[in-house]
Amino acid sequence: MLRHAERWVLRALEFSLVALLAGMVVMVFGNVVLRYLFNSGIDVSEELSRYFFVWLTFIGAVVVMRENGHLGVDSLVGALGDKGRRLCMVASDAIVFICCLMLLEGTWKQQAINESAVAPVTGISMAYVYGVLYFAGAGIALITLGRLFRALTGKLGPYELAEFAGDYSASPSHNLKGHLE
Repeated sequence: MLRHAERWVLRALEFSLVALLAGMVVMVFGNVVLRYLFNSGIDVSEELSRYFFVWLTFIGAVVVMRENGHLGVDSLVGALGDKGRRLCMVASDAIVFICCLMLLEGTWKQQAINESAVAPVTGISMAYVYGVLYFAGAGIALITLGRLFRALTGKLGPYELAEFAGDYSASPSHNLKGHLE
């Protein structure tokens, strides 16, 4: 049941990434055409495309975290055995979790300033633009806590330590056939 819900959430996030990217492409391309042909443009599309990019980046970070696709020093970790990999995973996940807590705290402290600041063209509150940091911080923290819990209780999937060391050959999240099903 939880796996099914997780799959639907990930698909919804991936769909939102596609929608944000498509919106950016349409707005930017439309402005290029308008500027080239008619020497004019739509100011709202410039501003919204920037905000779409911010949201695209942080939602994408959560999706990539779930798929273990962020950068890592896999040449060092790959030289270690299972115990060394597990120790490095626990240490790195603890650091990532602390960073997520700092991100959430900073976003909370910045919230009052963002609420009073408005975008120059659209007039929307910047709290909506930077509110995605709550989602990104909480999402990455939850994913990290789940993996940290599995690492400390010995319930890691057989592919997770290999993924942590940079070997994605047995990974269900990187298997194209499994990803499309």
